[in-house]
Amino acid sequence: MDTNALMMPVELDVRVFDELDRLFAADVDLVVPTAVLDELSKLSEGAGKEAVAASVGADLATRCRAVETNESYADDAIVELAETGEYDYVVTNDKPLRDRVLDCGLPVVGVRGHATLAVTEP
Repeated sequence: MDTNALMMPVELDVRVFDELDRLFAADVDLVVPTAVLDELSKLSEGAGKEAVAASVGADLATRCRAVETNESYADDAIVELAETGEYDYVVTNDKPLRDRVLDCGLPVVGVRGHATLAVTEP
């Protein structure tokens, strides 16, 4: 899960965890890099809708398993995890990050239509 995936409920009115349950019938092990947690924390200190979305995202991130990476920048941390081959998907709606993850050969879950998630294959 990346930063904007965790902010989707506020920014895009997407019920991320309900949508993931719909896409993947089995329980999934959701992980979030600590760099994403740090980014959410910094964004939540601001003002406006983005800060509210980041605060909600930080709360939602507690439903995921935090993982350490060598990268301090959230997008690079996501790509590092994608390159390990240990994970099946990345959840993001960030187009440049999506392209980087697809280049790693990993499918990406992102928003399609209104408030719906779908899988994009590499």
